[in-house]
Amino acid sequence: MTADITPLVQIMTKLRDPQTGCPWDLEQNFHTIAPYTIEEAYEVADAISSRDHSALRDELGDLLLQVVFHAQMASELKLFDLNDVVKSICEKMIRRHPHIFNDGNVEDSASVVAKWEDIKAQERAEQPHNNGALSGIALALPGLLRAQKVQKRAARTGFDWPDISGALDKVREEIQEVTEAETMKDRHEEMGDLLFAIVNVCRFMEIDAEQSLRDATRKFETRFQYMEGAATNFDALTLTEKEELWQLAKANLKT
Repeated sequence: MTADITPLVQIMTKLRDPQTGCPWDLEQNFHTIAPYTIEEAYEVADAISSRDHSALRDELGDLLLQVVFHAQMASELKLFDLNDVVKSICEKMIRRHPHIFNDGNVEDSASVVAKWEDIKAQERAEQPHNNGALSGIALALPGLLRAQKVQKRAARTGFDWPDISGALDKVREEIQEVTEAETMKDRHEEMGDLLFAIVNVCRFMEIDAEQSLRDATRKFETRFQYMEGAATNFDALTLTEKEELWQLAKANLKT
């Protein structure tokens, strides 16, 4: 089934019309819209996580609007338009799937991923501002996700622990350095090193560090909300009483 995106493009064109458009939409530029684009991507992820397919449909529409919005602004500046965006991604997908479009031979999904990374590395090397294996990793990514991407890129060059034991030893070393840090500047730096080391362990375990932390945070929220609901006056409880409710929440929510 082929979707017709023309109505959405027409709506955005009208919103950005200098004479009759929406004042708010006309004031926007790439920089002001970027935070909304990031937010919509996260809302898509939230809908997927909650298995809410109706919300997923709506959030995908919101994310698609962001693509059309950026393309419209680029078109106004004579940089590129939506057709160029579609053409670019189509060319990229064909280029990165030679096993489908160029009769290449790939045995399994692991081989597909390896080939995909090789092609991406070749594309980076051909960029005029290529700065090595770590170039092109977006600075705006969440910290844990960006750390994991940086580590994966570095590992592909051979700069990596032989096995997970080295990564675990590094975590223990960084914990010690955190406890020994004396100034706020040192604590800031050592905590960053510790988080980076933990991400490395996640990578060896093939765990998505960003998603793992999100799940842990959500689990804490659910248990905390259970505690609040189980108490008449939660704020008035002692720490011991709150700990008892916490253990109750853990037991009940686990079942």
